[in-house]
Amino acid sequence: MMLAVFDRTVATSPEGLRSPGEAGGAGSGSLPAEFAAARDGSVVVGLGKAGAIAYTTEKQNPLLPRLFAVVDGIFCLFQGHIENIAVLKQQYGLNKSANEVIIVIEAYRTLRDRGPYPAAQVVRDLHGKFAFILYDSSSSSTFIAADADGSVPFFWGADSQGCLVLSDDVETVKRGCGKSFAPFPKGCFFTSSGGLQSFEHPLNLVKPVPRVDSKGQVCGATFKVDAQAKKESTMPRVGSAADWSSHY
Repeated sequence: MMLAVFDRTVATSPEGLRSPGEAGGAGSGSLPAEFAAARDGSVVVGLGKAGAIAYTTEKQNPLLPRLFAVVDGIFCLFQGHIENIAVLKQQYGLNKSANEVIIVIEAYRTLRDRGPYPAAQVVRDLHGKFAFILYDSSSSSTFIAADADGSVPFFWGADSQGCLVLSDDVETVKRGCGKSFAPFPKGCFFTSSGGLQSFEHPLNLVKPVPRVDSKGQVCGATFKVDAQAKKESTMPRVGSAADWSSHY
């Protein structure tokens, strides 16, 4: 299992994810401790006021392994498998021992520091089944994504304090967020600065669609690409990290 909790100052949950009038469950503050207490061999990585990341290495799906790494203050939790890993290693100048989580970190760092191409293209170039959660301590920012088919179970929610909760276990998200949760949108990525965006349809806006449970109550929202709504054309200058950072 994997879990991440981010303070609202780090990652503002999208409008619509929080159910109207919903108290937000038990709150996410105790989730990392509960996660560790309930699972032998679990690892909890504190991120200070920003939040925490937790994961286990036991009972994994061998086809969708879970990987964690920290490089120069960039923390990344990856689950899944990338098929074109050899091509990406060459593209990012990585050695043969580099695995999927290292590739994601290097791809993010390349975007952050040099911004040679749009973030949507970077995620779209990851061919395979995956979900990942990345936190950059140098800028207190997040980068989160799931593949176009939703191959890895992945959920997110907003607790009563506005903290963002992510996990592959829906019951964990429910416990922290009550009814303010939903599956993480397929083919999308989320960043602290740019919010939720589609990497399959990067020119279109993503809009919330209220989810209704069996009792007719609104429970968070799913997010769909709006085929009619296009983003304003605000392309950043190539090579400008400052310009790119506001778009990734």
